[in-house]
Amino acid sequence: MTAMSTRAKLGVVAASAVLLTAGAAGYAATAARPDRSTPRAAGGEQAVTLAPGPRLLAITDRHVSSVTATDPAGPRAVSGLECLRVYAAAGTGVCLAPQTAWSYQVVVLDAALRPTRKLAVPGLPNRARVSASGRMVSWTTFVGGDSYVGSGFSTRTGILDTTTGATVTSLEEFAVRRDGRAYRNPDVNYWGVTFTADDNVFYATMSTAGKRYLVRGDLAARSVETVRENVECPSLSPDGTRIAFKEALDAHPAKGWRLSVLDLATMRVTATAETTSVDDQAAWLDGRTLAYTLRQSDGHPDVWTVRADGSGAPSLLMPGAESPSPLS
Repeated sequence: MTAMSTRAKLGVVAASAVLLTAGAAGYAATAARPDRSTPRAAGGEQAVTLAPGPRLLAITDRHVSSVTATDPAGPRAVSGLECLRVYAAAGTGVCLAPQTAWSYQVVVLDAALRPTRKLAVPGLPNRARVSASGRMVSWTTFVGGDSYVGSGFSTRTGILDTTTGATVTSLEEFAVRRDGRAYRNPDVNYWGVTFTADDNVFYATMSTAGKRYLVRGDLAARSVETVRENVECPSLSPDGTRIAFKEALDAHPAKGWRLSVLDLATMRVTATAETTSVDDQAAWLDGRTLAYTLRQSDGHPDVWTVRADGSGAPSLLMPGAESPSPLS
């Protein structure tokens, strides 16, 4: 599901070439591989909390972990909680966890990583999000196929209101307006929810008839409407004015994706300085900076960061980690 890539570290510069594979597209570099050794906190397993603070949450070796925001490559606290995807906000977390060897579940967590609700879900864990207030939780799984490349995949995206318990098991239940007109098609798929501040309106990706759209959804009205084509895995900025997303090159996912930012007022798109194909739902560390996962050719993940305005250059943030989430 995630593009394979390698990158030089510590200023080593090397040429990169586009490499198309059967499952995804990415860049293969000839440079040295970054050091992905995980610096563990002294004393073995450390307490990980989801309480707001200057820390970053991530997954290390399939377990929920955290680091200080001031030293993200430094000593890491690693919990005993196993997750394939994790995200947290305002003291609430969501973990897409293995239930058995062949099944998975959505686990809602309190600030101390204690489960408060569990929900079995079909398919392979793919995306997870929590609204800024901590009230709303969303998830996406692959229920057919294992990649966004091509037309043979199918996803299931749900939303849970942790206050009322109201659950949307699939956004496919919602009414659709495409280009201002009512629309129905059995091939509709959704993935990558991101919530606005009111916990009712959300954005997501909708795929249908060979195209991918950014949609704006209304939970109360149980409806979505298209906003723009070729926007995948949206992530709303803290101020609600921009969306970070992966933009398929030439609108063809088989060619890879460019991490970009959409201004919702002007619909202007700014490509970030990250030219490696990013198959992830980026997280906003603050109003200026994005974090995202890239996988090396051997499958090991690293978390990288880049400026949202297109300036600067990508930099390694957390070696040997994935699924980043700011806790501040």
